Amino acid sequence: MITWLANPLRFLKFAKVVGPVFAVLAAGFIAFGLWQSLFVSPAEMYQGDSVRIMYVHVPSAWIAMMAYSMIAVSGFISYVWRHPLADNLGRACALPGAVFTFLALVTGSLWGSVTWMTYWEWDGRMTSFLILLFIYIGYMSIWAVMEDRKRAARIAGLVAMVGAINLPIIKFSVDWWDDTLHQKATISSPGAPGLGPEFLTPLFLMMAGFTCLFAWMVITTVVTDIAKARKAASVRAKTNAPANVTIEAAP
Repeated sequence: MITWLANPLRFLKFAKVVGPVFAVLAAGFIAFGLWQSLFVSPAEMYQGDSVRIMYVHVPSAWIAMMAYSMIAVSGFISYVWRHPLADNLGRACALPGAVFTFLALVTGSLWGSVTWMTYWEWDGRMTSFLILLFIYIGYMSIWAVMEDRKRAARIAGLVAMVGAINLPIIKFSVDWWDDTLHQKATISSPGAPGLGPEFLTPLFLMMAGFTCLFAWMVITTVVTDIAKARKAASVRAKTNAPANVTIEAAP
């Protein structure tokens, strides 16, 4: 499937069908998820209504990490096989990933101000997530400041792969450091306490909505990049084309 989509023309055909589907799904899941989050899901026994921040915070953190995972894989493909579509995919994931990372940090800070009585604490997860935002910014800066696209792709791919070391630190920081304010995994680990269906339903709806929204944003950006590249190639072809010279015979 990945090899098939590596062809830009095939990707455009795929995006033409899948892009609108993701857009509709994102709108539906998020609208239903917000209704569930705000009006159906109850307040939590200890956290009260502040628990509703979870329905934005957790999906944002999930997308932030998923987006960077895609950047790291795209960077590896670009670094090894030097495929330009992998570069397009990595760049397309970067800005949405950075936005969701920032949103996760902000909502986490607001949630912490109510739950822990502090907006910020330099524990393992908060610090490593802030580092993730800086890595996103560094990755995007490489593409923004370097005019040589091939060299930028090599450096950006290397940075993406090295930065992936931060992902397991984010994931397992609550297990590695005991002084963290974050609770350990609630639903993603064996033996985790879990959440009731009244909390899980809106949470999964929002996660599905954010995932579809992210997919739509990435597909739309890649399609735009391909269109720009084809237009630039067309301009170069016209510029480098030899001029038509007509030689008339002397009378």
